[in-house]
Amino acid sequence: MRVGYCTVNYTEWPIEKVIDHVAGKGYEAIEIPAYTDNGQIDPDELLRGDNAKRLKKRAEDAGLLISAISNHADSPLVLGPHGRDLAGVCDGTPEEQIRFGTESMLRCARLANALEVPAVVAFSGVGNFGRFNDWPYPGGWADEEAAFCERWVPIFDAFREYGVKVAFEPHPNNIVYDIHTTKRCLALCGNHPSFAINFDPANLLFTGIDLGAYINEIGNRIVLVHAKDCELVKHNMARGGYWMLQRDWGERDRSFRFRIPGWGSVDWKSVITELFLNGYDGVLAYEHEDVTMSRADGDDKTIAFLKPLMIHAPYEGRSDKLFQR
Repeated sequence: MRVGYCTVNYTEWPIEKVIDHVAGKGYEAIEIPAYTDNGQIDPDELLRGDNAKRLKKRAEDAGLLISAISNHADSPLVLGPHGRDLAGVCDGTPEEQIRFGTESMLRCARLANALEVPAVVAFSGVGNFGRFNDWPYPGGWADEEAAFCERWVPIFDAFREYGVKVAFEPHPNNIVYDIHTTKRCLALCGNHPSFAINFDPANLLFTGIDLGAYINEIGNRIVLVHAKDCELVKHNMARGGYWMLQRDWGERDRSFRFRIPGWGSVDWKSVITELFLNGYDGVLAYEHEDVTMSRADGDDKTIAFLKPLMIHAPYEGRSDKLFQR
């Protein structure tokens, strides 16, 4: 296991500066963005000539593995919501937005292949998340599932051709958001080999999902992990529950706050143990969304907290007579 770093923590810095900064702090891998106008990476430029190989070598020379590509901004457009909700990413008709999201994902597949990166992090999107409730239209969620198959399965097929996986990050306002919907969407697409999961414990915890249960039921699909914590603020939860009106991240009366690892409600020793027991031996990429402290604080505190928790090898067993059968 390794502690990695999401370079979008510093989108105002050029990627070369982030690489040097991250390596100097002791991180061992990076997740880089490839969504439109991300401020660091131009996917089209990287796909020209040997630019992808140059970036890969630049990271490796600093002692860093490029562990993943993220496409959080563009990917929801494949399924929605469309219209003004995502107009900041692509301002067009629903058909134009779907095409935009699809083309962006396919470009990411080519880039991941060029960089020899195993997966692209994505949001699955959903046209109308309110349809998880069967009132007032009982067939609403079935419509969302049909759209998921129609639009995502061709993308999965293309990813398979490039030897890359789509790593959905479960999150509210997406069709993949908990254990049930992860398994349901897997079944709908025939357990497609390109369907994978980016496990972000914070996104699951603040909706009441047991992290150990998710890992043990979905573990064979987890190919990436985000190191992000979530503080369940009990005195605020008593007033609004998990689904309270959330508003701005900085509001003090939210039911939860995203935190750096070790400062929230995630039991990291348990999570890391369950991941390892389920065969995960990859990167935990630190993502800073903690509004209580600076990114510089988070950089130092996260590596100091997580690095000693990494498991590097399984138990060897004992050879004394007491344990012989």
